[in-house]
Order: sequence, then C-alpha cells, then structure tokens
Amino acid sequence: MASTSTPLTLPVLPLDDEVVLPGMVVPLDLNDNDVRAAVEAAQAAARSSGSVGGSKPKVLLVPRIDGTYANTGVLGTVEQVGRLADGDPGALIRGRSRVRIGAGTTGPGAALWVEGLAVEETVPDPLPGSVTELVTEYKALATNWLKKRGAWQVVDRVQQIDDVSALADNSGYSPFLSTPQKVELLETADPVARLKLATEQLREHLAEQDVAESIAKDVQEGVDKQQREFLLRRQLDAVRKELRELNGESEGEESDDYRARVEAADLPEKVREAALKEVEKLERSSDQSPEGSWIRTWLDTVLELPWTERTEDEYDIQGAQRVLDAEHSGLEDVKERITEYLAVRKRRSERGLGVVGGRRGGAVLALVGPPGVGKTSLGESVAHAMGRKFVRVALGGVRDEAEIRGHRRTYVGALPGRIVRAIKEAGSMNPVVLLDEIDKVGSDFRGDPAAALLEVLDPAQNHTFRDHYLEVELDLSDVVFLATANVLEAIPEALLDRMELVRLDGYTEDEKVVIARDHLLPRQLERAGLDKDEVTLGESALRKLAGEYTREAGVRNLERSVARLLRKVAAQHELGERELPFTVEDTDLRSLIGRPHHVPEAAQDPAERRTAVPGVATGLAVTGAGGDVLYVEASLADPETGAAGLTLTGQLGDVMKESAQIALSFLRSHGAELELPVADLKDRGVHIHFPAGAVPKDGPSAGVTMTTALASLLSGRQVRTDVAMTGEVSLTGRVLPIGGVKQKLLAAHRAGITTVVIPKRNEADLDDVPAEVLEKLDVHPVTDVRQVLELALAPAAVEVPVAA
Repeated sequence: MASTSTPLTLPVLPLDDEVVLPGMVVPLDLNDNDVRAAVEAAQAAARSSGSVGGSKPKVLLVPRIDGTYANTGVLGTVEQVGRLADGDPGALIRGRSRVRIGAGTTGPGAALWVEGLAVEETVPDPLPGSVTELVTEYKALATNWLKKRGAWQVVDRVQQIDDVSALADNSGYSPFLSTPQKVELLETADPVARLKLATEQLREHLAEQDVAESIAKDVQEGVDKQQREFLLRRQLDAVRKELRELNGESEGEESDDYRARVEAADLPEKVREAALKEVEKLERSSDQSPEGSWIRTWLDTVLELPWTERTEDEYDIQGAQRVLDAEHSGLEDVKERITEYLAVRKRRSERGLGVVGGRRGGAVLALVGPPGVGKTSLGESVAHAMGRKFVRVALGGVRDEAEIRGHRRTYVGALPGRIVRAIKEAGSMNPVVLLDEIDKVGSDFRGDPAAALLEVLDPAQNHTFRDHYLEVELDLSDVVFLATANVLEAIPEALLDRMELVRLDGYTEDEKVVIARDHLLPRQLERAGLDKDEVTLGESALRKLAGEYTREAGVRNLERSVARLLRKVAAQHELGERELPFTVEDTDLRSLIGRPHHVPEAAQDPAERRTAVPGVATGLAVTGAGGDVLYVEASLADPETGAAGLTLTGQLGDVMKESAQIALSFLRSHGAELELPVADLKDRGVHIHFPAGAVPKDGPSAGVTMTTALASLLSGRQVRTDVAMTGEVSLTGRVLPIGGVKQKLLAAHRAGITTVVIPKRNEADLDDVPAEVLEKLDVHPVTDVRQVLELALAPAAVEVPVAA
C-alpha cells in the first residue's frame, strides 16, 4: 500500500529522457546548467539549515520528456561532488523515495523549487503467498537475464533483496526498458503492483531475446555454412592447382575455366560473342546463385555442339547405288532421288559452290506410304550410302512445341529442342535426320509442334534456325531431313509444301519374295538360333506366305510369318520331331503354321464368290495401310413395304454418300438408254452397303463401283469376278480421275484381280506401276460409265436370279 505524508520543499533537478528510481545511484554532469543550479541550490539550502555533518543536500529528480515534467519525482541526496571519470565536474546522487510533485515555490539559487509530498509505501507483513511467488519469479527471471549477460557479480545482490519495493525499483537499472516504461514504474506507488509490472516487462524482454537469439543462431549457421563452403572450395582449387602443376598440366585445361574453353573452342563469331557474354555473367555471379548453374549448363551445351564439324560425303555415286540396292529392294523413287542429290552435291563441290547465299545443299524429303514398306530403315541406308551420321527423332505423339524449339532458359530443367539434341548426338552439322511419324504430331494448349517444324524444314530459312534454349543461330541447311508418314492428309499443308514428296506405295509379290529371301529370312534365322544351312525356304513357300498368309503393302506381317515358321521348326527339332537340315515348301506351310488367311477371290469356287449374284461389284480403295479391295453390295426393297428412298450403310463419309446419290440419279435419268427397269427405282427402296462396317470409309473414287452394282442389280447381270474398278462418276456419266492408282493396282494384283478399269485421265499414272504388275493386269482406261458397264457386267445370256 502507499500513502502521502509531510510536504517537502526541494529544488528540481530535471532529467531529460532519463528516469531514476529509489535505490539507484547515478552520476550527473555538473556542466549541465540545470543540474549545476539544482545541486548548488540544494547545497545552499543545506548550509542555511545549519546542519553540520547531518543531512546531505537534497534535490528532486524529475523526468522531463519532450519538455513535460512527470507527476512523480524521486527525492535524491547529493552523496559526493567531485570529478567524473572523464575529468568533468560531477555529482553522485542517490535516489531515496518517491515524491508527488505539487505547486512551485521560491528558494535560494537559480533552480526551480517545488513543493511535494513524500509517498509512504507499506507492504503487508508477512507477505501473502501470491506476493512471495511473484518475488521468486522476478528473481528467477532477473537471474536468467543477468547470467546471459555474464553479470555474475550482480546475481547475488539481487538474490539478497527481500523488500518488495526495493526489488521492483531495482529494475530501473535494466537497459532494455524504455523511458515511458521506467516512468510507468516510477508513477506506480503500490510496491506489489510495481513488482508485477517489472516482472511482466522482464518476461516480455526475455521472450523477445529468445526469438532474437534463435534468429541470430540460424543466420550464424547459414553464414558459417557459406564460410565453410567458401573455404573448402578455395582449398579444392588449391589442391587442383597443385595437381596440375605436379602433372605438368596448364591451368587452361581445367573443366571449370569456361573462358579458356570458349576461347579455345572453334565457334562461329556470333556464337563466341554470346558465349563470352555469358562467361562474364558467370564471373560476376556468386557460387550460390541459381543463375550460375543455368549459365554453366548453357555453356556446356554450346561447347558440346559440333559447330564446325562436318563429315565428308561419299561421292562414289555407283557405290551409293549399290549400297541402297543391297539394303532395300524396290523403292526406286527414293533411290533415284538420293542418287540425284549426291550427283548434284558432287558437281557443286567440284565447282566451289558448297555455300551459296549462306545456304548449303541440304534436302528435305517426305517419305509417305503404308506401314511396313521400309520408310524408317531407309533413313539409315541413306546415311550409309552418303557416308553421313544418322539420327532418328521420333515425333509420334509429340504435343509440346518446346520439344522442337526448346525451352526458355529461365525454366527449371530447361533443355534444347529435339533438333538441337539430334545435331549434338550426331556430332556433325550435316547428318541424316529421320523425323519419324511426322503425321502423328498433335497439338494442344502447349502449342503446335508442326508449326515449329516449318522453320526447321524450310530450305530458305533453316540456315538461321534459332532454338529457344540456345538463342543463337544454328545452320541446318546442310542436314538431310527425311520425314516419314503413313497418311498424307494428316500433314499440315504448309508443312507439306516445304518438303519434297516421295511416295512408297508398297511392294509387289515378286518384290516381297526377294525381300523375304535376301533380308527377312537371314535376320529371322539368326534370331531363331538357326544356321542358314539348317532351314531353307523355297521360293514357292515364300510366294505363298506373301500371297495367301499375308495381304499388306509392306512386309511386317510377312516377317512375322517367317519368324513364326522358323520358331515352329526349331521347336520341333528340339522335341525330336524333325531332323535338320530341312527345306520348307508351300505344301508344308499348312501343317506348320495353319491354313491361309487370304485366299484370292478368283481362287474360290464360282458359287462362293461375292460377285456370284447380281448387285455386287468390286472396287478399289486406298487406306492408311495401303491399297485394298472394296466390295459394294446393292439391293431393292419389297414394294409392299413402302420403304422408298436410298439407304447407305458401312460408316460412309459425306463424299461417298454424295457419290451414291449421283450414281442413283444417273441410272434414273439414263435407265431407258441402258435398257434397265428403272421403274423399280421409283417405288422401291435402294440399299447400298459396304462390308467391313466397322471401318470408316470416305472418298470420291467409288462412284463407278456403286453405279455398276446398281446396274447389275437392275439388269440381273452378274459383275465379272476378275474385274475391279475405280473412278468417280458425274451426273452425265463421265468417269472422272482419282488418286492412288499405283496402290490400287498393287492391291488388285494381290487380290488376284486380272482386269482393272480406271479413268482415262489417270492413264499417265500407269508409268509409276511396276512393269511386272502391268504385265499381269488388263487395264482399261475409260471415259464414260457406259464403257464400265460394258466391260464389267457379264453377258445377259447367263441366267441368274435377281438379288432382292
């Protein structure tokens, strides 16, 4: 508890932004006018009171904050006047008790005098338990703080203080308390409340100090780690330097010395300038900077690229022709194109025309054809024939534009595009790069890779190709690009315009036999663990495998059949059922690998053929797997059903549906001329069906086939089994040209067809068909659908039932 007592008249000693609590002893500088005036006034008052050796001069220590005096001060006694440690005059003053400041008054000297009332403090005796716990907590907190500061000599003094008021005022020595906090302690008269306030202030400071120490510790650990890493790196550099000197190596051979590596590398001038700029950035960056690792990766990529490395082309044109013939049968168009390219390169080299306008003599070819005809393997043969390095880039399923042009260097894990990586892998600037399955490239939110390929495959601009990762020009004008595709329509038109198109339309049966004998059989013998003398396949067996066990444009299924046959023979030999050597003839195939799967229509019994009834015609089509035979069936509905109109089935596209409408309209308008009972077409529904309904079909080349099927149905005349046809028909009966003649004739040849009807305007396309195929086919170019009907329909004398 606290109360006021007798009034006191004292000179005021103002303390600017300082607070003195009872029990504190403070030195004050007498050079301060206010301090000197107060001390001199107190001394004068003490002398006038006449006390000798009695009471000491008294002053009132009052905090003055921003020119404003506090309401409470401290009665202080001047213990000693003398010199401070720095030699200036000073006074040592001890705080005694609190004084409540009252009104001003007069007194000796120049000091300000005020009247005040002494504040008497009372503490209950004995102390309550809560106060005792408070005293214990304060002493523990103070001891903890003093130990952290190393003030061990003060700890015992604090522990010896038992008075609650003195213990609370002892916190006035705490340097962490602000002036407002000390003023709050000064103006709190109740000792217990003051001790609670001091305890709370000390507790908050210790909590802040713990957080600060934790942060400082983390920072110090990070600094120590960096210093340790820096020291270890310097030591590592010193060890490497000593090892180089010991081994007689120069300092420029160090892998990390990028400046020396760039200056020593054979780089184009612009690339060298860009690399040296990055080296300067690397030298300015710290070892811990993430930008440093990006720059090192970029420099490593640039230094690993073969900027000036080129392989010398083999200009032995006849030798290159022999290599291509030995590794691939057929494919004359591609072989001729490669031979032409080498011949032109040879002449340009002889005349010093290697580089014209910054561009070299590269090539961009698109190999389009059905699966299994050897497009992918042809790329390696081309590189072998030219004496160049070969790299295959698989584009199937690629949907990210960055796969072609690379990522920006700012991304984590950035890499150059596949084109740059292919050049790096090849180790030369003029390899043969096979862009496999270019028609399978997709696009999504990450961009369109096909659009990024426009610059790569454009001979007019790929000499300055810029990858997003490299950001320097890369010359691709000397690269031979071979792009493979199965479906021409899936390649964007702008991209296709930049490539020279070479079609691979499939193999004839004779070519398949040669390929199987010279290429497939030796490879599969090795895979089956058989010697070439142990198992021999006769030509009749190979021809039957190609003609009746497989029906395809390529030779993949043929190779699988050969592999299956050899595995069967090897297994029978291991089981003791067959002796080796063994020659496989066509009569042995059924017992070894089962019955044939593709028997030609012409080889079947006449009554079992599809064209055995009127209303069925044989057409020719082109699919993604090459040419194929397509049957068209037509029927008329019963007039009593009343189902008039045209019905189409078989997953037909819009173009093919229009062809059916045109065929029906032509027959309705020219039925009398063709001697057909077209009256049936008015009241009876017409149904045209294309078997294999699960396969989508579209295109304009089935018009004459549908017209022939309907004419056969109406006339009751069968369509000849050995006749197949292709062509579009107009409303006036003209037969219009179509595409894919070579593939369709090859398909007709594989199916055992002997007579083929094509549009007259496609007659020039017969030059692309192999001679051995044309010898076995009777090809009739026609201009009018009436000629088709005359050739395809059997004579009317043959009595056959009309298909209903």
